[in-house]
Amino acid sequence: MNIRILFIAMSLTLGLTGSHGALPPVFGPEYASITQKDELTRVLISPVKVMWTSDTTGELIKDSEVLLKPGNSQSDMSRTTRFCSITNNESDTSSILLDYGKELHGGLQLVLGGSSRREPSLVRIRFGESVGEANSTTYNSDWLMGFSTDDHAKRDIIMEIPRTGMIEIGNTGFRFVRVDLLQPGTTINIKEARAILRYRDIPYLGSFSSSDPRLDSIWITGAYTTHLNMQEYLWDGIKRDRLVWLGDFHPELKTINTVFGYNEVVPRSLDLACEQYPLPQWMNGMSSYSMWYLIIHYDWYMQNNDLDFLEKHREYIVGLIDQIDSKIESDGTETLSPFRFLDWPSTPNREGVESGYRALLVWALQDAQKLCGVLGEPRSVRVAAAAAEKLNRKILGHNNLKQAAALMAVAGILDPGKACEEVVAVDGGKRFSTFYGLYMLDALSLAGMQDEALNIIRDYWGGMLDMGATTFWEDFNIEWKENSARIDRFVPEGMNDIHGDFGDYCYPSFRHSLCHGWSSGVTSWLTENVLGVRIVDAGCKKLEVKPHLGDLEWVAGSFPTPYGVVKVKHTKQANGEIRTEIEAPDEVKIL
Repeated sequence: MNIRILFIAMSLTLGLTGSHGALPPVFGPEYASITQKDELTRVLISPVKVMWTSDTTGELIKDSEVLLKPGNSQSDMSRTTRFCSITNNESDTSSILLDYGKELHGGLQLVLGGSSRREPSLVRIRFGESVGEANSTTYNSDWLMGFSTDDHAKRDIIMEIPRTGMIEIGNTGFRFVRVDLLQPGTTINIKEARAILRYRDIPYLGSFSSSDPRLDSIWITGAYTTHLNMQEYLWDGIKRDRLVWLGDFHPELKTINTVFGYNEVVPRSLDLACEQYPLPQWMNGMSSYSMWYLIIHYDWYMQNNDLDFLEKHREYIVGLIDQIDSKIESDGTETLSPFRFLDWPSTPNREGVESGYRALLVWALQDAQKLCGVLGEPRSVRVAAAAAEKLNRKILGHNNLKQAAALMAVAGILDPGKACEEVVAVDGGKRFSTFYGLYMLDALSLAGMQDEALNIIRDYWGGMLDMGATTFWEDFNIEWKENSARIDRFVPEGMNDIHGDFGDYCYPSFRHSLCHGWSSGVTSWLTENVLGVRIVDAGCKKLEVKPHLGDLEWVAGSFPTPYGVVKVKHTKQANGEIRTEIEAPDEVKIL
């Protein structure tokens, strides 16, 4: 089902604006400055499936199918109401595992209907993005600064629940929930165990459909991945990395521009980043993420033509350009920072990372020139141009790193055809990455290799769907699929757990996030390159529509602009020619 339709069907809006909420009269005016209406929406969702219970006798866990029915969040003590009854004998712990069908952000609402105890009962609640994670134990590792699976959001909780009443637990990313009753000789009755989905209730203005349902599923999954991360601020992950990361931000921004158009979460998050990392600090403590800040500003300006917001960031943009320039020598040597970061999978290839890092800097300086032209800052235009020119006096090789070759092609310092033939297109989706996959696809497009890109999309992002994904992951290698169980299945003996047995760097095993916004860039790529909609003039005043259908028979979709939605449909004729139909607002010129 289309995610937007699903949201409408479930909608239980509690507040959207984020402005000061209206309080009961008992609260005086002094509360106005310390209250805020929750701008996000809550929806309660019953599980779609009871995945498993620990009871093989049918005596300890009864009527579990009750939990699949709609609820009303009201406890009930009447004798006619059916409950899911969970009982512990003196030696066993009774458990139940619930599947909510989709990756969600939020928590769990339990509605209870009495128990065998006068006191509260003790339960263990485990949230999981996969079946394996929901059945796992939280770990705290001694390596890598003691990272644990509970670092950013608590997913394994032992707590007391009331005999009769309602209680809410958790705030994390999950699809599965396991409930264990911990006290011996105890019975609890659960009337409802509904997930709390917390999300931004905004329309999907952009759309994509084609003669290939697999591509359609990939497009909407990328859109939903970023949508879940559009919380009060734009996060990169709803379980882990619940922070504003400026590099990770760029693929999400591209998705937001493609699917939602203007949304306040973008300027709000950029404002916050500048507050958290004032100059001369680098964004998130990483110089490469300050480069992404400039690229993000340019793409946001081209989508929305928001001059007031650009003006607000004038001082930071100009100051950042001067700071970068001051660290580049005339021979192209630069000393921005000893820490060079592109993405995690590229990390071992230090020479490749170095060349990719420099290409990213050239790209950022190119966008900085355009931004300063709009701002009327001719000196900064010259400084950025001179800095890029100095860098290009020392161009390094890609060292067989797809991330580096892709950035060099995008920055115009390596012929895209050469970049793709030598590196990016080699072995298809192998050595792709979720974050930099967008720029690898962009390099293929620049080389005129859209057909190859489509096949990689089907294999790589489609590979996650094959393994049960309903959102795209922090990292993925096609090789992981071999002899691995899907995330929505128990792992048979002798097979790999694709969630628990893989992951690296800061995301080993179940710490690995299965909803990471930086993996969503494929959505914008499909709109730009298959539907063929590209922005030519700031504010979408001019759009180029140039489709690349490849083996598709047709493609249709929409694209949001500040003036309204543009609708496009391309149909391949019997003679191979493409018939195009376009509906656009009068203010938007189609090229």
